[in-house]
Amino acid sequence: VVFCIFEAKQKMVVFLFRVLECQGLPIVNGQCDPYATVTLAGPYRSEVKKTKVKKKTNNPQFDEVFYFEVSILEIDLWNASNLKFGDEFLGELRLPLKFLRQSSCYEAWYFLQPRVNGNKTLKPDDLGSLRLNVVYTEDHVFLPEHYNPLRDLLLKSADVEPVSASTAHTLGEVCREKQEAAIPLVRLFLHYGKIVPFISAIANAEIKRTQDPNTIFRGNSLTSKCIDETMKLAGKHYLQVTLKPIIDEICQLHKPCEIDPVKLKDAENLENNRENLRQYVDRIFTVITKSGVRCPTVMCDIFFSLRESAAIRFQDDPDVRYTAVSSFIFLRFFAPAILSPNLFHLTPHHPDPQTSRTLTLISKTIQTLGSLSKSKFMIKRAQGRKKFGMKNFKKRWFRLSNHEFTYQKSKGDHPLCSIPIENILAVEKLEEESFKMKNMFQVIQPERVLYIQANNCVEARDWIDILTKVSQCNKKRLTVYHPSAYLNGHWLCCKSIADNAPGCTPCTGGLPANIQLDIDGDRETERIYSLFNLYMTKLEKMQEACGSKSVYDGPEQEEYSTFVIDDPQETYKTLKQIITNVKTLEQEHAQYKRDKFNKTKYGSQGKTDGGMEWGGS
Repeated sequence: VVFCIFEAKQKMVVFLFRVLECQGLPIVNGQCDPYATVTLAGPYRSEVKKTKVKKKTNNPQFDEVFYFEVSILEIDLWNASNLKFGDEFLGELRLPLKFLRQSSCYEAWYFLQPRVNGNKTLKPDDLGSLRLNVVYTEDHVFLPEHYNPLRDLLLKSADVEPVSASTAHTLGEVCREKQEAAIPLVRLFLHYGKIVPFISAIANAEIKRTQDPNTIFRGNSLTSKCIDETMKLAGKHYLQVTLKPIIDEICQLHKPCEIDPVKLKDAENLENNRENLRQYVDRIFTVITKSGVRCPTVMCDIFFSLRESAAIRFQDDPDVRYTAVSSFIFLRFFAPAILSPNLFHLTPHHPDPQTSRTLTLISKTIQTLGSLSKSKFMIKRAQGRKKFGMKNFKKRWFRLSNHEFTYQKSKGDHPLCSIPIENILAVEKLEEESFKMKNMFQVIQPERVLYIQANNCVEARDWIDILTKVSQCNKKRLTVYHPSAYLNGHWLCCKSIADNAPGCTPCTGGLPANIQLDIDGDRETERIYSLFNLYMTKLEKMQEACGSKSVYDGPEQEEYSTFVIDDPQETYKTLKQIITNVKTLEQEHAQYKRDKFNKTKYGSQGKTDGGMEWGGS
């Protein structure tokens, strides 16, 4: 809005008001045809003027001028409605003009306010109460180059020996809650593709400190919180595909499953309830154990690392390699999702009491980890060969796990080749004309392609399906491929002579575009900086602890016992780098705030006024 105040004849104060535009008006019933009414509240009467209606827009351009005798300015925004109830009120602005200087012009943006004389029929006691827990976080994100030093320190954490001396681990040590450190760390490492080595490093260190295999990963450590957060981000789609259909059925059918005689209702039969529960548990357990091929690669790699570290640490316990993984995949992933499906976006609302009890009983029974593997004899063609001949095709035994795709001469032999799942860029059919052979498919890798012939078309389809599922979350999956082979100096499909030419046909399968992770690496680094800055006192206390440990070889002082410091000198060096980088960023923030304060113009679009009185915000 633009308005001017000037003194006319007979000491009459005249107000010139110009309505320019509005932005972001709400859409009511699928349409928005706004107009503005301008009301001047005088001592004896109120004068109202109205703009033209702007059709089909929530960002109307009015650009109309009105003249008033000044007192109090009131601007209402309305939506022109065709309904019988009349036009809808969108908001208003009341501006006491006594705060404005005469012979001046003002231009400003204002937030719309609720109607001052709105519905006041309800007493405060009739409105009920609402309890909220609100957390507000404000981050000012700079250009990427400002974060390079701190980000580099963080991303090198997996390579630091010991890992307890790394920047990321240090963040977990100084934060009051491990969760607040885990969230930005996981998002940052996921964004840069380094989450697996980082979690592997901190998990291995934690396993080495664990004395009893029965307590492995039972605490709320940084490792546990990071794996939880990774599963929440990377496993959201996997969880929905696996559990949502049967959870929806449970919520809709309301079958009684209570097996506690004390809680049993009069009309219920214990045996029938037990059978209902058994069927639900059996179905859920089956879909979980058969879902291994859909488990995201990043989760499979993390679980593989946990299994290997646990097996090395507790060699006398053959079950620990499984319990280390099941403590996450079942106790922290599937079981909580079944117990509270609304928190995992499996249902829109909290279940009713009976359904909630059924889900509780089911959740308590899901405690066992299932495994999935697939193996079969097929024929493969030698990889990377430039010349084709029947001698290139050999009969091999293929085996697929969630971690790798291998083949060997016979079942039980040492693998001749191992292809990590993360290296599978696409799995597609191969046209028969390539080698004059049926039932062929190709496993595309970064440097080469493996051509395989299955025993029949059904088996070929099954292998393509299962290999696609286990690799669908790979970051570098191809979008195009060559449906024929590269023979005699060119691709048979598109005739391109370059062996590294991009594909000519869109790939099938893969991860839906709408579930790709959207992570801003700079924002996560800024969040980590904010945490370090917030806990600067603890960083300095940790520095003191490193100095004390370096020069004093006696019992550990109680005030330093909360920190995990395996190598005082290496940890001190890391702390010094962290503090230096944090203070540099702190100076950047201080300069930004000074510049913003000096340049801020109240009433501009970036600093919209509250509208109750001039200068408010």
